[in-house]
Order: sequence, then C-alpha cells, then structure tokens
Amino acid sequence: MVMEREQKIKVIRIITSIVLLMVAYTPAIPEEIHIGLCAIAYVIIGADIVYAALRNLCKGQFFDENFLMTIATVGAFAIGEYPEAVAVMMFYQIGELFSDIAVERSRASIAALMDIRPDYANIEKEGNLTRVSPSDVPVGSIIVVKPGEKIPLDGKIISGSTTLDTAALTGESLPREVSEGDTVISGSLNLTGVLHIRTSGTFGESTVAKILDLVENADTGKAKSEKFITRFAHYYTPAVVAVAALLALVPPLIVGGEWLVWLNRSLIFLVISCPCALVVSVPLTFFAGIGGASRKGILVKGSNYLEMMAHIKTVVFDKTGTLTRGNFSVTATHSQMLSEHELIELAALAESFSDHPLSASIRDACNLPLDKTRVTGYENIAGEGIVAMIDNRKVYAGNEKLMSRAGVTPRSCKKTGTIVNVAVDSVYMGHIVVSDTLKPQSVETIARLKASGVGKTIMLTGDRSDVAKDIAGKVNIDEFHAELLPIDKVRFVEALCKEHARSPIAFVGDGINDAPVIKLADIGIAMGAVGSDAAIEAADIVLMNDNPMNIVEGMMIARKTLSIVKQNIVFAIGIKLLMLLLGALGVVNMWAAVFADVGVTILAILNALRSIRVSNVLKQ
Repeated sequence: MVMEREQKIKVIRIITSIVLLMVAYTPAIPEEIHIGLCAIAYVIIGADIVYAALRNLCKGQFFDENFLMTIATVGAFAIGEYPEAVAVMMFYQIGELFSDIAVERSRASIAALMDIRPDYANIEKEGNLTRVSPSDVPVGSIIVVKPGEKIPLDGKIISGSTTLDTAALTGESLPREVSEGDTVISGSLNLTGVLHIRTSGTFGESTVAKILDLVENADTGKAKSEKFITRFAHYYTPAVVAVAALLALVPPLIVGGEWLVWLNRSLIFLVISCPCALVVSVPLTFFAGIGGASRKGILVKGSNYLEMMAHIKTVVFDKTGTLTRGNFSVTATHSQMLSEHELIELAALAESFSDHPLSASIRDACNLPLDKTRVTGYENIAGEGIVAMIDNRKVYAGNEKLMSRAGVTPRSCKKTGTIVNVAVDSVYMGHIVVSDTLKPQSVETIARLKASGVGKTIMLTGDRSDVAKDIAGKVNIDEFHAELLPIDKVRFVEALCKEHARSPIAFVGDGINDAPVIKLADIGIAMGAVGSDAAIEAADIVLMNDNPMNIVEGMMIARKTLSIVKQNIVFAIGIKLLMLLLGALGVVNMWAAVFADVGVTILAILNALRSIRVSNVLKQ
C-alpha cells in the first residue's frame, strides 16, 4: 500500500523523536542537554496533540484523548520524567499510525469501486471519435466503447458484441457475454469487442454515479455500538480526570506520603485511562465490515444498517425480479386447431406492437422475423389483451375476459403461469403459458436464512394467487400474500414493523413499486443490477449482482463484524480497568502504562481488520 503524505510525515516525526531520545540517553551527556533534547523531541512528536487539546478547550470540549495525553505528559515533565513524557506521545503516535494504515486498508476495498469511474466517453461525429466528459453526453446519444475501456453510461447495445468484466460492480468473477439488444451498465470494463451503445440516461442518473455516491456516503449512519462509545466517552473521560485528581490529593492528606509519588501515580492513571483502543477500533471494525461487504457486491449505506443486518429475524421478499428472474418466457403451448408454431406466430403478430414483458416473451418464442405488414388493425384493451386484424382475420390474444368478448370458452389449463388465450374470428385456437422462472439461488437462500436463525420468511406479490403459491412452494417460504397493490405491501410491512418492534424487518425488492416499502422497512434491500433507480435510492443495502444469496452473506458479514466489535469493547475495557487499578496502586510505572495503552490499541486494530476478510463467510 502506498503511504499517504501525512503518514510519511508522521513516520519521520516518530523516527526523529526516537533518535533524539537515544541521543539524550548518551552516557555523560549534561543534564541541560538531556532535558533540551527531550523537550525538542516532545515538541516534534506531540505538538499536534497539544494544539488539538488547546483548540478543543477553546470550543468548550474539555475531556477528550488529546486533553488526557497533554495533561499526563506535561505533568510528567513537571515531575522530571522527561523521557517518559516523550514516550507517551511517541507511542500514541505509533498507535495512530497503525490506525491510519488500517483505515486505508479497509477503505481500499471500498475505494476500489472508485476505479469504475469512467474518465471519458467516445462520441462518433462525422466518422471520427471525439472524447468528451461522460457528464456532457446527452440522453439518446450513440457512444463507442473500445476493448479495454469502461462503459461510461447506461444504455442498450445497438451493434457489436463483447465480454464484460463486471467484478467491480457485482463481485462476480466470471465475465458476462453481451451482444446487440442487451442492456449494459456504466462502470463495466469492455474486454474484447467494439460496442455502439445508445445511452438511456445522463451520467448523474447512471449506475456508476449512484454507486460512487453510495460509496462516498457509506459511513454516514452510526451503529448503536458506535453511539455507545460516544456516550461512554462523555461520562468516562471526566470521571477518570476526577479520580486522577483525587488520587493525587487525597492519599497524601489521609495516609501521608510524598506528594510527588501520588502525583506520578495520578499521571500514570491518566495515561492508562486514554480510551484509544475503543475510540479507534469500533468505527474501524464497522468500516472494515462495510469494505468486506463491498468485495461481495453488497453496498451498505451505513454502519447502523450493517449492525441491524446481524439481528434480522424476519425477511420479506418481493417475487418478480427478486426470487424470480423477472424474465418471462413461454413454458407451454396448447393448440387446438393450429400447430404450436402457427399459434405462437399468430399471437406474436397480435402482440407485435406491445411493449409489455409478456408480449416480448411471446415474440421471443416465435424465433422468426415478424412481418408486421400483415397486421392492419390493432387495439389494446386494458386488463384484457389485444384485438388485431391479421391477414383480414380478427385475432384475439388475452385473458378469459377477452375470450368472453370474442364469444368463446377457453380451455382450462393446469400449468402455473399467465395464460394468453388465442381466438380467431370467434373460434378458439388454444393458449400459451408464460411464466417467470426462479433464480437458481432462491431455494438455497431461503434454506440458509432459516438455518441462520431467521424466524419467518414472507413473500409479497401483485401476481395471481396460484402463481404465488407455486413459487412459495418451490422455495419453501413460510408465508405469502398475492394480488397486492403497492399500497397493500406498504400496509403489510408497516403492520409487521409494529408487531416486531424489537427486531428489525428486512424487505427485499427491485421494482419502482417496491420503493415505498423498501423505504419503510427497518432494512430496505434492493437488487442493484436490474432494480429500478427508485428502489436503489430508497434502499439501505444494495445487492449489485442480484443474487439473493448475498442477503445471507451480508448477514454473516454483519454478525462477524458485530462479534469483533464486542470482542474489542470487552478486551479494551477489561485491560483498561485492570491497568487503572494497578496504576493507582503504584504497581506499574509510566512505561508500562504507555505500552499497555498502545498495545491494547494495536491488538484491537488488528482484530478489527478481520472484518474485511469475507472470502469464506458462508462456510463460517
């Protein structure tokens, strides 16, 4: 890792103070020079801490770690413990250096996402490519992306095919094959072919811009554990200052003894009391956990959501695009008077002017070029289907209501899915079954959630009851509710949150209709790759590869992070209390106090960094 400028300066200051301290201990060196060298070393290594303490005092912030370090070291100088005063500041700075390096390491996994920011976009003008800023590209422009370049804006491929590296976006290691007609997202790396892409939005609306915004604001929300440290320090710091003052004044008055001895003990007490390990390690642990999650394509908007993720007991799922692929396809064809191919072709022609996903799936199933000139009349009847004039015949393609309008009785079907009935001139021709398909990870996701302690899994959908029942049975979900409007989902989750007020409720969705309920839930989780912009913006956690198993991984990462936080809190406070007692009794000296404080901090930092290691989190 490349060291930052400030870190290099800190290293130089540390080395300089060590050298001066070694020179100060040169045999036969005059006392005046010894004191002078220690004073210079103190200024070099501790001036910024003293300045911070004085600045905070002017702001009315009397009790922080800078204040504790300053009064302890100034007191050490006052009683003639010059090397010890320098050592306190020196080892404190070493601990801070370790902390800085650790923060940079954990930040690196998140900041790696910054590499997805495109530097330019190629716009073709008069046969020449012109490089412009992605923010200057209007919607609907044609951009050219060559091999080795990042896709600068979201859009659809109008010509070309290639392999895309989406690892930085989704965490997926395998490249993705794309070709004409496919939608691509900004931030993907083009590996092989030349692409011509029609942009679907501005750079500010692009996937890469939204991800970068999430990354930059990932630490805005504080977890309860972080808030605990703030509250703890608010009471802890003035308390130890008061105890130190009493330790310096009361024993000499009551039991007698030298004032300097008890003053020295009180100063040691102050050095030990500095809560560096807690202040540094707890936020660092959460930050490392967020960084580790990002490696898996899980973007967490704040440590508070990561902490809540560890305590989830109820997970509510949307169906389409969440548990299922959201890509409809023809799964069955039942023809009465035509061949299956003829039935699909007739339905595809009737649906040729519709942009509905069901219509698109039927056209895809036809697998032949459609001659739209055969369609001379077209009417879309809302909630029923399509009526079209094809080859001078009146063709009906839709549900049972449309068949009733055509004067025919459709054939019943036991297959699960959306039934598209076809009739020609009031003669029933058959029907086509269009179904959504499960994501391959959905079954395992539900099983792993239950195994990890989630008490209830629920599915909410606007789809028909029979379709919802079929999907719920396949994934073994505990409860499902079908034929819901967006407002129904909101009301359901609202009631659920009130019922389970002590344990967070997670909702997982992807569509624009899911945005309100994602926002309402304690933890809103959005599918980032195919999810709507509104859902992603409303979400607290975004799954960039649309893999529901990431929910389980996120929970495991959150629980590991929280476990490390608790370990650091117990370890730091336990060692701190023990050393405070020993310091008050005069068992440990200033050097031992310094090593104890710095040692605890470094061990807590190293422990915190375990949060970023998530490669085998599902096996733990």
